[in-house]
Amino acid sequence: MAASNASIGGGAAFGGVAVFFLRGGIASYLTQDIAIHRQAAACLRGRGGYSLAMKKADIDTLYRLLAKGNPAPQTELTYDNPFTLLVAVVLSAQATDVGVNKATPALFKAANTPQKMARLGEPKIRNFIKTIGLFNAKAKNVAALSQLLIERHDGIVPEDRDALEALPGVGRKTANVVMNEAFGHPTIAVDTHIFRVSNRTGLAPGKTPLAVEAGLEKVTPKKWKLHAHHWLLLHGRYICKARVPDCPSCHVAALCAFNGKTTAEANTPKKTTRPKKKAVKKPAAKKKSAARKRAR
Repeated sequence: MAASNASIGGGAAFGGVAVFFLRGGIASYLTQDIAIHRQAAACLRGRGGYSLAMKKADIDTLYRLLAKGNPAPQTELTYDNPFTLLVAVVLSAQATDVGVNKATPALFKAANTPQKMARLGEPKIRNFIKTIGLFNAKAKNVAALSQLLIERHDGIVPEDRDALEALPGVGRKTANVVMNEAFGHPTIAVDTHIFRVSNRTGLAPGKTPLAVEAGLEKVTPKKWKLHAHHWLLLHGRYICKARVPDCPSCHVAALCAFNGKTTAEANTPKKTTRPKKKAVKKPAAKKKSAARKRAR
């Protein structure tokens, strides 16, 4: 497969996996969620029940229904300022929000500004985040981006996508999340959940995250754009799940053209019955030898 720069998070895609390069030649590592590429491959092969584009009227209704259930959605990452949000999103690559939230309270108590984080240094940052996947590379990124924020932006997180993407470990997805959550810009970051929901429902079908992002930017009505990222992400995380989507609980199922909708039975865990243990026969007592009998 030819190299492409269409992957979220920065870097380039080779053989269906995005490779991210730490600035300064420190190291390179894989952080792109491989599930995105598997889902894209399913789209290309016509598998998985991916649908055609959704009608304009249905798109407005979809967002209205999602907004009704959660009028003001927010990120599930724990943070207290734009800098700690930026760090949390960088740490969340190839990790769950739950896992990141377990590690960051102690880290942010020790350092919640670029200046404090830079003084803390890479080794100590690594100790705080060692429970998170790829912690070695992420510690290098957090230390490096903190120093660059001091040198280039007076210790302030820039409200600009290009400036954010110039920081180590920050790609398009991370920049979009920070722009949206910290500064209120109507950006739509595409992760594996949003990629899946957009293709399954027909909201914004696309072969790459960048194509899906462009599609969402085009079809999402202006009044819904501010919270579109969080509505779609949370819907994908808790309802439109990868392996077994919870279609019976979905508020937008009537608008979704997914061919593989599940039933209530499919979402009910099957009871596993343990096989009965076979009775083990006790070995028959050995007959006393004739010699012992005679001895008695």
